[in-house]
Order: sequence, then C-alpha cells, then structure tokens
Amino acid sequence: MRTVVTKYFSLTFFLLLQIRAGSRILYRPISASVFSRPEARTGEGKSTLIGAQNTVSQLALREFQTSAISRDIDTAAKFIGAGAATVGVAGSGAGIGTVFGSLIIGYARNPSLKQQLFSYAILGFALSEAMGLFCLMVAFLILFAM
Repeated sequence: MRTVVTKYFSLTFFLLLQIRAGSRILYRPISASVFSRPEARTGEGKSTLIGAQNTVSQLALREFQTSAISRDIDTAAKFIGAGAATVGVAGSGAGIGTVFGSLIIGYARNPSLKQQLFSYAILGFALSEAMGLFCLMVAFLILFAM
C-alpha cells in the first residue's frame, strides 16, 4: 500500500512539474520561447518528445504578442513616416506656385505665346499636383494601412 501511495505522489509531482513548465511558456515572450531549446529543459528520451510537443502546441495556440514599448516605437515610426510624406504635399504647393509664377513672367516677356505658355503651365500644374496627391496617399497608407 505504501509503494502505491509513493508512486501516486511521485506521479502527481511529475505531472505538476510538467504543468508548471508548460504554463511558464505562456508568460514568456514569443522570441524566448522559440529560441530556447525544449530538449535542454526536459531531459532525454521520451520526456524530450513530450516537452517538444507541449512547446509547439502551446506556441501554435498562443497569439503573437508585442510589448507596449514595441507598440509605442511602431506608432512613433508611423507618425514620423507620415509627417515626412506630408512634407511632399507642401513641396507640391511650392511647385504649383513656381509654375504659375513662371507663366506670368513668360507672358509678360512675350504675350504672343499666351496659348502655348498656358498649355505648358497646365501640364506643370498637373504633374506637380499628381506628386502632391501621391505623397498624401502614401501618408494615409502609412497611418491607416500598416
């Protein structure tokens, strides 16, 4: 009777250790769980296979988690990238001003080329505006799609 009780308690103790080892994996960062070798923690033989299966199954069930610091860094990078892309919109405004300023100067120098100068000005306006809209689109993609 005593040997049965001793075996029961030793089996219970062994199972308790396995449960504790498995639950510790859930609290660790995913990189630490992936890069640590389950073979080194569980020993040799059959328990190695059980430990490896436990680790893989728990990692498969567990979602990817990021820390608050990592999320803050990602958010700051998003805002910096969107701000840098928005500077292109201001450059587009400056380009449009330059195009129409050059149109006025060209018309003042040679009024007979009014129609040709105006068509070139519209082309320059369209190209500058397209680049500005492209920069704005990239800024919105950085903010809302990533």
